[in-house]
Amino acid sequence: MERLVKGSDDALDALMERHAGPLFGFLCRFVGDEASADDLAQEAFARVYRHRRDFREGTRFSTWLFTIAGNLARNHLRARSRRPEVPFDPGSADEPIAPAELWMSRGAGPDQQLEADERLEAVRRAVSQLPEELREPIVMCELEDLSLKDAAGILGTTVKAVESRLYRARRLLQQKLARWLEISPRR
Repeated sequence: MERLVKGSDDALDALMERHAGPLFGFLCRFVGDEASADDLAQEAFARVYRHRRDFREGTRFSTWLFTIAGNLARNHLRARSRRPEVPFDPGSADEPIAPAELWMSRGAGPDQQLEADERLEAVRRAVSQLPEELREPIVMCELEDLSLKDAAGILGTTVKAVESRLYRARRLLQQKLARWLEISPRR
């Protein structure tokens, strides 16, 4: 980031190469579709470049980048809720983002694969239905493996607040996914 601030455009390429994958995954899980995630990731890096002189030394670049991306994703979701989109290819709108193979062992039978696909879709749907303030920490900490401290920095809150939101989100997910977890939901 220091090289980028000093005017090295190659530094942006290096930052993009290092952070594009995790950022894209984060945005996919956050907004629920790859096309929007790709657009938002590009916009996030464009904003990094435009606001490179605003970067504070001593701040972790990934925290700054994910903060920018999180803000873009929240704005995108608000705009999308005001004007729902109709997908051009109806078949692709319901496909899960993450491949079901990640949930299954090799050699799984068709019944097991179907169940894994259904479970993955149930999880994706349950996470997407969480209120925004609970979805964000789940995506960041559980799906993107960010630390509580990093998530707190991105969300502009305290570690305790993130812990509290994670606890509430997990409880809601446990209730919504009780069928898949084979437990009775706590009240």
